[in-house]
This record gives sequence, C-alpha cells and structure tokens, in this order.
Amino acid sequence: MTLTSPPRAAATVPGRPAARRPNRVRAWATRAPLLPALIFMIVVTQLPFVATLVISFFDWNALYPDQRAFAAFANYGEVLTNPELRKSVGTTILLTVTVVLVSLVLGLLLALLLDRRFRGRAVVRTMLIAPFLLVPVAAALMWKHLLFNPEYGLFNGILHAIGGDGAAQPDWISEMPLLAVEAALIWQWTPFMMLILLAGLQSRDSELVEAARMDGANGWQVFVHITLPHMRRYLELGVLLGSIYIVQNFDAVFTITSGGLGTANLPYTIYQTFYQAHENGLASAAGVIVVIGSLILATFALRVVSSLFREEVSR
Repeated sequence: MTLTSPPRAAATVPGRPAARRPNRVRAWATRAPLLPALIFMIVVTQLPFVATLVISFFDWNALYPDQRAFAAFANYGEVLTNPELRKSVGTTILLTVTVVLVSLVLGLLLALLLDRRFRGRAVVRTMLIAPFLLVPVAAALMWKHLLFNPEYGLFNGILHAIGGDGAAQPDWISEMPLLAVEAALIWQWTPFMMLILLAGLQSRDSELVEAARMDGANGWQVFVHITLPHMRRYLELGVLLGSIYIVQNFDAVFTITSGGLGTANLPYTIYQTFYQAHENGLASAAGVIVVIGSLILATFALRVVSSLFREEVSR
C-alpha cells in the first residue's frame, strides 16, 4: 500500500492570482504593435488641442506679443457675443442643416434605385460614387469655374441654348452665394449618404418583404411600414456623420466665395481671426467650441454605430 502526497498548490502572490500574470503579459503583447500608432495620434492630435485650449484662455495678438495676458473665459464670451461670430454660427447651422437634409433625401432616392437589379448597375454605382472621391478643393473649383462662371459656365450655356441671345445670364455666385456653396456640397456628399443607406437597404430581411408583398402590400406600403423603420438607424448615422463633416467644412466656402456675401461659416471665421486679424486667443476659443460640438455629434454617432453592431450580432 502506497501513499500519494496531495498535489501541491501553485505558488501565488497574496491578493493576486497567478493566472492573471500571463494574461496581462499576453494582453500587452497584443497591444504592443498598436502603441506607435497611439503615440503618433496623441502627438499629432491631442497635444495641439491641449496647446489650443491653453491659448484660448489668453488675450494674445500675434502682432503684439509683449501684451499677452491671461483672460480666463473672456475669449469664449466674445465668441458667443460678437455679432460677426454669432452670424457665422448661424450660417454654419443653416449650411449644415440644408446640405445634410437634401443630400440625405437624394441619397435615399439613389439607394432605392441601386437596390433594384438592372443592366449596368455596377457602372451607374461607380459613377454616382465618383463625386465623393474628388478632392474637396478640386470639386469646389469645378463648380466655381465650369458650372457657375457667368461667361463660360455650363449653367449659363444651357440657358443660352434654350432661350437664345435674350436668355438670362445670372452671376450665380454673386446673386445666390450661399445656395452656390450648398449645391457644391450637396453634390459631393450625396454619394456618402447613398452608400450608408444602400448598406441599410441590403441588410433588410428579404423574406419579410416577400411575405408583405404576398399579403397584398404595394411598394409604398412596404417602404413605409418595413423599409423606413429598418432604415431609421442608418438615417440617424448619415445625419450625424454628415453633420460632423459639414460643420467643419472650409474648402467650399474658401474656394467659391472666399467667405464673402454672407457665406462665412465658423471654420472660415476662425481662419480669418487667426491668419488675418492675428487674434490667436480668440481664434483658439472658437476652434475649441467647434471641437466640442463635433465631439458631441461624434458621441451620438458612435452610439448609433454600436447599436447597429448589436442588432447585427443579435440576428
């Protein structure tokens, strides 16, 4: 008869299980390749933002560096009370709402079209996506010179071809400047909305749609009672992401109107305040306000994206 000794307990550190140590090593080994990208992102984005935040609390004009002084929240108060800055905030809101809503509606119509099967659908899809792939400055220059120019632009050429020598030849940018900027942005951002909404349409339950049609539902009823409720999250995502980008848009305003004729939005006003008036503190305060607004919109966008992923996983 032999006696066997009980298995020896693994050596443990008081208050910390031994199994956690290799798990933590494995976790850090997995994250290590991402550390250079994380450090680069912090250096490129977070450190400049911290510097901007610090400068926003100073009365700092680059032309008079010796008169720099701590101003607390005075710059933020001036941003919110200055008539020109408040007007630029209103222009930014109007520009954002118009571009996002119109491009969302057009994107939904195009997505419904591309959701159907027809010959040449891949070619049409590629052509519709092309405007979003253009460099924003190049797109704005195209609208300014090829389309809006009163002497050789396409729009006035079409009016001349239809009405002859007596046809109206409007100066589009001078007579309707904000509409000109909005048209250029809508043309460029409609494909973005279309892609998001097309992904939502293609994730519908086809069996549910077929069952509704077999029960006698027409196309409008299927759209209102099945497609539209399913597309709610994708519509919200399009609105939020579009708002984040349009609020920060600078290229179209700078290229088409140079901020004149009442088209100066908040990013362009910040540019003027910093590079022309040399008011570093005031421009930094306005920039911080834009960043905070963008972060609020981005938070809602991330929540919508996470809810979409949860819905896909639960299916």
